[in-house]
Amino acid sequence: MEPLSHRGLPRLSWIDTLYSNFSYGADDYDGEGNEEQKGPPEGSETMPYIDESPTMSPQLSARGQGGGDGISPTPPEGLAPGVEAGKGLEMRKLVLSGFLASEEIYINQLEALLLPMKPLKATATTSQPVLTIQQIETIFYKIQDIYEIHKEFYDNLCPKVQQWDSQVTMGHLFQKLASQLGVYKAFVDNYKVALETAEKCSQSNNQFQKISEELKVKGPKDSKDSHTSVTMEALLYKPIDRVTRSTLVLHDLLKHTPVDHPDYPLLQDALRISQNFLSSINEDIDPRRTAVTTPKGETRQLVKDGFLVEVSESSRKLRHVFLFTDVLLCAKLKKTSAGKHQQYDCKWYIPLADLVFPSPEESEASPQVHPFPDHELEDMKMKISALKSEIQKEKANKGQSRAIERLKKKMFENEFLLLLNSPTIPFRIHNRNGKSYLFLLSSDYERSEWREAIQKLQKKDLQAFVLSSVELQVLTGSCFKLRTVHNIPVTSNKDDDESPGLYGFLHVIVHSAKGFKQSANLYCTLEVDSFGYFVSKAKTRVFRDTTEPKWDEEFEIELEGSQSLRILCYEKCYDKTKVNKDNNEIVDKIMGKGQIQLDPQTVETKNWHTDVIEMNGIKVEFSMKFTSRDMSLKRTPSKKQTGVFGVKISVVTKRERSKVPYIVRQCVEEVEKRGIEEVGIYRISGVATDIQALKAAFDANNKDILLMLSDMDINAIAGTLKLYFRELPEPLLTDRLYPAFMEGIALSDPAAKENCMMHLLRTLPDPNLITFLFLLEHLKRVAEKEPINKMSLHNLATVFGPTLLRPSEVESKVHLTSAADIWSHDVMAQVQVLLYYLQHPPISFAELKRNTLYFSTDV
Repeated sequence: MEPLSHRGLPRLSWIDTLYSNFSYGADDYDGEGNEEQKGPPEGSETMPYIDESPTMSPQLSARGQGGGDGISPTPPEGLAPGVEAGKGLEMRKLVLSGFLASEEIYINQLEALLLPMKPLKATATTSQPVLTIQQIETIFYKIQDIYEIHKEFYDNLCPKVQQWDSQVTMGHLFQKLASQLGVYKAFVDNYKVALETAEKCSQSNNQFQKISEELKVKGPKDSKDSHTSVTMEALLYKPIDRVTRSTLVLHDLLKHTPVDHPDYPLLQDALRISQNFLSSINEDIDPRRTAVTTPKGETRQLVKDGFLVEVSESSRKLRHVFLFTDVLLCAKLKKTSAGKHQQYDCKWYIPLADLVFPSPEESEASPQVHPFPDHELEDMKMKISALKSEIQKEKANKGQSRAIERLKKKMFENEFLLLLNSPTIPFRIHNRNGKSYLFLLSSDYERSEWREAIQKLQKKDLQAFVLSSVELQVLTGSCFKLRTVHNIPVTSNKDDDESPGLYGFLHVIVHSAKGFKQSANLYCTLEVDSFGYFVSKAKTRVFRDTTEPKWDEEFEIELEGSQSLRILCYEKCYDKTKVNKDNNEIVDKIMGKGQIQLDPQTVETKNWHTDVIEMNGIKVEFSMKFTSRDMSLKRTPSKKQTGVFGVKISVVTKRERSKVPYIVRQCVEEVEKRGIEEVGIYRISGVATDIQALKAAFDANNKDILLMLSDMDINAIAGTLKLYFRELPEPLLTDRLYPAFMEGIALSDPAAKENCMMHLLRTLPDPNLITFLFLLEHLKRVAEKEPINKMSLHNLATVFGPTLLRPSEVESKVHLTSAADIWSHDVMAQVQVLLYYLQHPPISFAELKRNTLYFSTDV
């Protein structure tokens, strides 16, 4: 059969994919949210030469042939560019030291595997054999030979590394090791039979089952752990796992070996032998083919994988879902003890030939999704932000690494819970021969991605099948190395040198779209990532009955450590019978979707950056620019005191002879009249040009303002109200009282908190207090419509808290140390302050002024 790579597809045969990634440490939690043992898979130690790129194939795969990721057959001449000879030789020592350490562990594993072989052979000739001689020879085939080869190699290499000098030669050792790779060929050819024999023997013989479940492996010389327990199945996999190691180390040794070094030609020869050997295995129809190929005999490839939240038995579980060319597999990491090989455990699988998406009617009959309480999600965010601040302080003060690790662990726990409990968009799949399954996603974008990927594969001629236990075991076992998504998407999994994301405001203009084949009612939505999941932030108006919509609408989107912007293009559906029962929204059709990375260097310029995003043949043109939060924090007083924006609230109310500014009253009235049931009111961004037009009209006291309001998009009116409070020269709850609000909300005793928080309100200037109470009652009325508008008290507090409390520029310098810290402890506390008042029983201005404190609070 012609290899898949010759047909233009990446070649992902078993030998490629099994060795494609040796990274670890991403899945410290299993699918149930339980903490997994940290550390590498057993026998997959951290080594300097391991390449953690998505494909680490020793062969020249389709990608490798293009000059990319594979190992080049002829290493580059001389040293890597920019590497000095001395530094290169030092790197050789590091590469060899790492390889030597892994060799020691590998030899210990082979010893552990050989240990039961002698007593088993001894009993084979007795009247009560545990295993027959034939079974023993099948299970332990070539293990002794492999052990002797590596023991000799280790014994010769070790003194050379320990007594290191720049002239040391060891190329002949690698050349000899490569020449003995034929033993591995024999082992690989027998591997499937060995595994099946071991499994059958375990099922039929309790004594052998006990032996095979707990083999003792010696720890490295310097290790505190003298032994670790490993299964025979895991140890039998070690030579398979090991077969590319010498090839990988050879590649890196050559990279750091001068061309004129005596080792260079020997290492080059060893690399050539190793690559030829691996290529020959790759092209053979190997004994594991049944476990890693489709029923039609084609290579089974991993198409997509990622972490999804599954609702199982009424609780949320984080799963790692793998979409192969013919099957969808849902897995979680097994709980393992220290030193044990991390493996996935298959929860269920569906052949794609049997997978169907339920209709809206079938979804209606399914169990409904209960969203997680918003206040608990906000509490998690506050804890995460507080922990981030603590970690930064510890690092700045050069605190103990143990304390930092403890804080990071706590942060991961909270981020994990947030990731588990925040998604609400249902994604249901059904096995036509059995059960239905429900995942919750944070974005329509992801749901569409998974659905499209599955439907694309289903267009092929797929056959239904059932995997045997061995086939399922091998397929699940390959997931650890095949996966392309290694880390649960939380910030605590990021390295210190990774971008913390952008904090501030992204201005986006959605210009137009082309490529539609027929007229439709079209609109776009914008999503950005926040705390590891995506949130919809803006929506254009619907452009009716067109193939070339021209929106030219600008939006201001608040970023909270964001790294990606998504644009989705929809066809608006006006058929009210097509309502999704899960979220009571009419299902609009996604016409296209695209995503771009928010690269700080590209985005952080004063000028607009115009781009085109292609999605399913549709091209959407947009522009964007970014304002960092430290720039957007400036509450700059207006030079034109006759207006309302940037003018003190006391000045405006005195001029208007009103208790609440006219702009606040009119915007609130309009929202309550026709926007209170609008999904995402106050969260979805209004068109920036509309907001600026309203701002200019209010500032000029335009006589046509009421007419403008009645014609304007409701999100623009909501945006104008938010902008008014954001541009006040000092926050509505004042700079003077800001530290006291921060201290008051942190009080533990409910009575003390009540006294303090009420006293602080009482201390506000009257125009500020009356306006605040007016806004408070309005936001409570908006939250009463939460089943329709999806805006709870907690959502509203998140939107308005920083706007009403965020200090002016002078205060900012005192309280906020860096742009990345802005959406941290202070901002989350601001949210909590507003939330406290929103959850409080109605507060009357007269009653508040009349009441006195039980005890005084110094502010």
